[in-house]
Amino acid sequence: METLAYRTEGRIGFLTLQRPEQYNAVDRTMMAELESFWRERQWDDSVGVLVLDGGTAKGFCAGLDMRTFGPEIFALDTAAMYDGQRRLARLLLAMRRVPQPIVCAVHGAAAGLGFSFAMASDVRVVAEDARFSAAYINIGLGGADMASSYFLPRQIGAGRAYEFLLTGNWMSAADAGALGFASRVVPRDRLLPTALELAQTIAAKNPLGVRMTKEALNVSLDAGGLEACLELEDRNQTLLMLAKKAEGGMAFRQ
Repeated sequence: METLAYRTEGRIGFLTLQRPEQYNAVDRTMMAELESFWRERQWDDSVGVLVLDGGTAKGFCAGLDMRTFGPEIFALDTAAMYDGQRRLARLLLAMRRVPQPIVCAVHGAAAGLGFSFAMASDVRVVAEDARFSAAYINIGLGGADMASSYFLPRQIGAGRAYEFLLTGNWMSAADAGALGFASRVVPRDRLLPTALELAQTIAAKNPLGVRMTKEALNVSLDAGGLEACLELEDRNQTLLMLAKKAEGGMAFRQ
């Protein structure tokens, strides 16, 4: 891959955005490579957890490459422009569809689509220099873009989400921690080690249990009420108990 680096250690996969000179801005090549990457992970049982990071770039991801890909999309006719918008947006859906939990390690700026990559991840570990902006509205578009209007109100509450989406103002690492957007706020040199520790903890659990937990959380975010959540949880737990029973029983700890 030209714009991504991927390696595995045991059941943990490490995906690094790799356009450091362009602040990891997403161009056409990166879009296509991310589409392929997430599609391949959909049925990859060898990896149980993914760690996503921005590598050696000054920041995690500056969003869409507005020097190359952005002008190219704006120059298209309406139908083709809509297709380009949909392809980029479906990267976030693909991140939710993969069975592996995604631990996102963010340093520096995560703007626009980069912010959305963090939102679409399951766990966010951020460096003390991290900052986030729904920058779409700052270039004359709507602030509700790339799944931000879905994820952000659910993750930090509607009140502050409205503020960030309407203003395009930066959310600091301290704000991200206080609002619950970040699971951990750590010094820069502890970013990847902390993300790895969380990934190792998750990877050590029952793989099917981890997968079904992510599925249940995805569905429960949009569930009609408590009963719908309970029905899904009951189904999942029963299937997991049956799987354990077939393996010879469960180890219950006192």
